Amino acid sequence: MTETCSRCSASRADDPPVRALSWVMDKTDRGPVWLCPDCARDHVRDIEGKLPDEYW
Repeated sequence: MTETCSRCSASRADDPPVRALSWVMDKTDRGPVWLCPDCARDHVRDIEGKLPDEYW
């Protein structure tokens, strides 16, 4: 199973190994949700503030 970013649909399999290590995974009721490094960087304050996805 290939992980894809829940924001931009980027594929983790397409990234080089070093960049693939910087993906962020969050456990939700729906199961694991992945964010690519670029989307995680853009939404780091939202993630740390535990804001619901609807506010992003």
